Amino acid sequence: MASDTLHRRGLMFILSSPSGTGKTTIARRLLDADAEISLSVSATTRPPRAGEVDGKDYHFVDDAGFDRMVAEDDFYEWAHVFGNRYGTPKSHIRAGLKEGRDFLFDIDWQGTQQLYQKDAQDVVRVFLLPPSIDELRRRLTGRGTDSDAVIAARMERARAEISHWDGYDYVIVNDDIDACFAKVRGILEAERIKRKRQTGLIPFVRDLLKPD
Repeated sequence: MASDTLHRRGLMFILSSPSGTGKTTIARRLLDADAEISLSVSATTRPPRAGEVDGKDYHFVDDAGFDRMVAEDDFYEWAHVFGNRYGTPKSHIRAGLKEGRDFLFDIDWQGTQQLYQKDAQDVVRVFLLPPSIDELRRRLTGRGTDSDAVIAARMERARAEISHWDGYDYVIVNDDIDACFAKVRGILEAERIKRKRQTGLIPFVRDLLKPD
């Protein structure tokens, strides 16, 4: 954080959406544009894909390692997704929040619910909606990487995700990527300056009120 700003507590900024709604693009733009927020790196039992780096893209662990982390209560949240498990380790996040650092989370509604239940004061929940189901199907089909069966499964999962839209603080229809990004960034900026997060306000105001 800049030295001329009041100290604040960091926040956990959640972006959720059905696959194909533009969440990854928005997340990348936010990380590129804002040095004060970093991506929360999840642990997963999924094997690495080509080009993925352990510790940067994910913490890749085997089932036994994941079980151990669950047993030691080392996750804010974890969930099964398409046959694998994903979870958010606690220790690094908690230390960063105290220092005023923000973390971006790319998790589904189950993970969002678990994270909010454990640390509601630090969580900001944003959900992105597609402009229509037909447009969502077109985007998924246009990738050209998935079979019809996989696309059908993703559409079914998308409807399940969308049904939980009312569990979020902010809901944005992504019908224009630039406008959507502007709204997401505006939410982040507004949440940062909420009074409850400005931990440096009390001493600052006390100083202002000192008699001459």
